Amino acid sequence: MSYVIGVDLGTSAVKTVLVDRSGHVLYEASEAYPLYQPKAGYSEQNPEDWVQQTIVSLRKLMEISGINPAEVEGLSFSGQMHGLVLVDAEGSVLRPAILWNDTRTTAQCRKIENTLGQDLLSIARNRALEGFTLPKILWVQENEPEILDQAALFLLPKDYVRYRLTGDYAMDYSDAAGTLLLDPAAKSWSEQIANAFSLPLSLCPKLVESFDLVGTLLPEVAEEAGLTPQTKVFAGGADNACGAIGAGILSEGKTMSSIGTSGVVLSYEERKNLDFEGKVHFFNHSEKDAYYIMGVTLAAGYSLTWFKDTFAKDLSFDLLLQGIDQIPAGSGGLLFTPYIVGERTPHPDANIRGSFIGMDASHTLQHFGRAVLEGITFSLRESIDIIRGAGKTISEVISIGGGAKNETWLQMQADIFNAKIIKLESEQGPAMGAAILAAYGCGWFGSLQEVAAAFIRPAKTYEPNPETAASYDKLFALYQEVYGQTRELNEKLTEYRS
Repeated sequence: MSYVIGVDLGTSAVKTVLVDRSGHVLYEASEAYPLYQPKAGYSEQNPEDWVQQTIVSLRKLMEISGINPAEVEGLSFSGQMHGLVLVDAEGSVLRPAILWNDTRTTAQCRKIENTLGQDLLSIARNRALEGFTLPKILWVQENEPEILDQAALFLLPKDYVRYRLTGDYAMDYSDAAGTLLLDPAAKSWSEQIANAFSLPLSLCPKLVESFDLVGTLLPEVAEEAGLTPQTKVFAGGADNACGAIGAGILSEGKTMSSIGTSGVVLSYEERKNLDFEGKVHFFNHSEKDAYYIMGVTLAAGYSLTWFKDTFAKDLSFDLLLQGIDQIPAGSGGLLFTPYIVGERTPHPDANIRGSFIGMDASHTLQHFGRAVLEGITFSLRESIDIIRGAGKTISEVISIGGGAKNETWLQMQADIFNAKIIKLESEQGPAMGAAILAAYGCGWFGSLQEVAAAFIRPAKTYEPNPETAASYDKLFALYQEVYGQTRELNEKLTEYRS
C-alpha cells in the first residue's frame, strides 16, 4: 500500500492528513502555534513555530497511523497566503513574519497605487490591499531598511517551511500571484513593478508549478518526522488554490462557495486576459496554465459567530439556527449586511460597517439568525454576479466550510445563487488539495482532474426553488442599495468608534 500526505499551514495551526490511493483520509493530526500582535493592526508569527509544529504534526500522524514510513511516497503543502518571510544569504529569518491579516500597510498601498497607476491592474491584475505581500516589503523598506538590506530572498509561509524540510528555495505560481510582484498572465516576476520600488529581482525566489518535485526530506528532518529521506516533496499551493483543488474546481464552469471566518466564491478560469478592474481577485491556479477568479466576504462565518457571541452566547450554533427553516425567505422584512469588519468584494472598503434594517417588535431570535445567513449569502452572490457578468455560466456551486453544515443554509445558497448546490461526502479543503498535488506528482494519475475525480465524491445536491429564488432576487436588489446609502453615514459615525 502507498500513501501521500497533505500539509495545510493555516493561520492558527498546521494540519496534516494521510490519504490512500482511493482518496480516503485515514488519519489526521494538527498542531497550533501562537499569533503575536505587538501593536494594534499588527499580526505576526515566528516562522520557526511553523517548522517545528509541522514536524511534530507529521510525527504524530505517523505514530497514530502505525504505517511503514517507506509507504509514504510524497507530501505537498497548502499555505496561508501573502505572509512575508525575509531570509538572509544563509537562510536565517531576519524578522517575524508579517501575516495576511496584518493591516499596518495602508500608506504603502496608496504608494503602490500612486506610483504604478493603471499599470498595477494591467500587470498584477489585483488592487493594492493591506493583505498582499508587496506592501509589507515596502513597509520593511521604509521602517526597517537595515533588515531589507540583509535580505537575500522573500518567501511565503509554506515556502519557508518547505525550504527548512528540503533545503530548496522556490515559490509556486498560485501563491506568487498574491504578492503583487507577479505578472500572472506571463507567469514571471514583474521587473517593472520591482524597479518602481527599487527592489532587486534577486529578492524573488525561482517559480515552479504546484505539482513540481522540489526535493526530498533532509535526513535529520525525516528522522524527526518519522518519515524517510526518500519521501518526495512537491511545491504545493496557496490555500485558496488548494481548497479549490480539494473541491474539484479544476475545469471550466466549476465554482465553489467556501464559508469559513471569511467567505470565498472561487471559479475556474482558462482565459488569462480578463479584466475585472480589481473588483475580484485574479490569481494563477495550481493547475498548469489555469487561473481562478475569487471574490471575498471578509466577515462571512465571522458574522454568525459575532451574532451568537453577542446575542446568544449560551447557545450552540445548532440551537441558534434551530427553527430558521420555519421563517420565510426574507426573514419577515429584516435585512442584515455583513460589513462588521469592512468589506472586500465588490467594495474594498475598510471603513464600511454592518447593519440590521427593518427591525420590528415581531422579530424573534430565529428571524435575526436567518437574516444573518441571508446577508452573508447575499454578499457572496455579489461575487457570483461579477463572475457571471464576465460571461461565465454558473449553474452549480460546490459548497464547503461552515455553509455546508446546515441544511437550511445549503438550500438558501441554492435559492440566492439560483444554482444547484453540491455538498461533498468528505470535506478536507486545502489539506486534501495538497494531498491531490502530491498524488499527481507521484504519478498515481495522469492529471489533477483524474485525481480529483477519484478522491472527491458528492454527497447531496440542493436545487433552487424558482418561487423562492425570484423572491430573493427582489430582496438582493434592496441589499445592493444599502452600501451606497449607508457609506456616508458610516463615515460620519467613525469619530464615535473607540
